[in-house]
Amino acid sequence: MMEKKLAAFERLLIIMDELREKCPWDRKQTMESLRYLSIEELYELSDAILEGNYSEIKKELGDLMLHLVFYSKIASEQGYFDVADVLNGVCDKLIERHPHIYGNVQVTNEEEVKRNWESIKLKEGKKSVLEGVPKSLPALVKAHRIQEKAKGVGFEWKHTEDVWLKVEEELQEFKAVAKDDQKKEEEFGDLLFSLINYARFMGINPEDALERTNKKFIRRFQYMEQKASEQQRNLQDMSLEEMDVLWNEAKKI
Repeated sequence: MMEKKLAAFERLLIIMDELREKCPWDRKQTMESLRYLSIEELYELSDAILEGNYSEIKKELGDLMLHLVFYSKIASEQGYFDVADVLNGVCDKLIERHPHIYGNVQVTNEEEVKRNWESIKLKEGKKSVLEGVPKSLPALVKAHRIQEKAKGVGFEWKHTEDVWLKVEEELQEFKAVAKDDQKKEEEFGDLLFSLINYARFMGINPEDALERTNKKFIRRFQYMEQKASEQQRNLQDMSLEEMDVLWNEAKKI
């Protein structure tokens, strides 16, 4: 089984070398030109995961694997590193950050594993545990990761009830400044941050939850458009009450 996997990876490396040498498009690519394509591929993988489509997950993983090999190939041509350096680097990091597997450290649960992980990263020279949160992450995902990182060093609420009280507190503060253009955005941000924190305590990934709601809304709204079209009408020509009838129909599907 391992030989089969190694052979498949070798095949990809050989194809990458050939494309980089012979294909005008592949020869032209740079890390900068690939960056946006990689982001697109990652979102396509995310969609496939949320839909539970394993055929698409396999396809998108292949596309991302190609991009990782592509970046390594470009770096190798420029004399910075090659794919072996990349793989050995991540292997070394995994071994170092799992002393409970490859060393003598004892842990009893996953929280201790996470705390050790963050502690080791600080020993490696990082000044803040939050340095590992990419600046370009979407704000909702970033908030979730920030909270997880803070939890890794013990900065965390002890009880779920306390987290919900914080949500209610932030909601009241937002309501109090709802007519103040200068303060309402800040207070709304605080409210969202507290809701994301509560979702985390409840074992809910807020990004996944919101995306599923997005998909649900799109499905129901498109049902409304379809039904309106069947009546030879447009939604913009219908009253809100008429649209509500179609919306309630869509909710039953």
